[in-house]
Amino acid sequence: MNKAQLVEAIADKMGGRQQAADAVDAVLDAIVRAVVAGDRVSVTGFGSFEKVDRPARYARNPQTGERVRVKKTSVPRFRAGQGFKDLVSGSKKLPKGDIAVKKAPKGSLTGGATATVKKAAAKKATTKKAAAKKAAAKKAPAKKTTTAAAKKAAAKKAPAKKTTTAAAKKATAAKKAATAKKTTAKKAPAKKATAKKAPAKKSTARKTAAKKATSR
Repeated sequence: MNKAQLVEAIADKMGGRQQAADAVDAVLDAIVRAVVAGDRVSVTGFGSFEKVDRPARYARNPQTGERVRVKKTSVPRFRAGQGFKDLVSGSKKLPKGDIAVKKAPKGSLTGGATATVKKAAAKKATTKKAAAKKAAAKKAPAKKTTTAAAKKAAAKKAPAKKTTTAAAKKATAAKKAATAKKTTAKKAPAKKATAKKAPAKKSTARKTAAKKATSR
């Protein structure tokens, strides 16, 4: 069966030959594009299409028998599904009024392996973000407690400074009072000396009176 015969076989089910041709072209194009991109296209019950890399190797020319080096290349590979194998081997009978290969679930035509890998990577990323948020939340209260402790320590230290300054002021005041007393005590004898000198003036007054008497 070629492509044209395949289109004719499904034309009645698709509502016309043109619709059937468009459907076949769309399915084949989607499979080819996915395999070329490196994705694995799997259809449940039918099989899977995938890209396989072949390393560089040596082969023989069938006509001349000459050994030829073959470069590294990539080839498409189809693996039949278990349902397809069972129908071909005869272990299962083809349904007459039903489709031989049932409809594939959603997402099976876009490469199941790559999709699962992407989902696993997304889950890991979300779990890492959640763990980072939890760690940040745990660290935040510790910082607050440390700042609160620092504030309390500063509050305790502040009164000690005030008391020391008050004591220093009292000491300076006492020193000033002591120095003032000393200076006043030193000045007091000088005043007494001046008071003692005052009677000398009286004696001079007496001498002047005596001189006046003699002159008479």
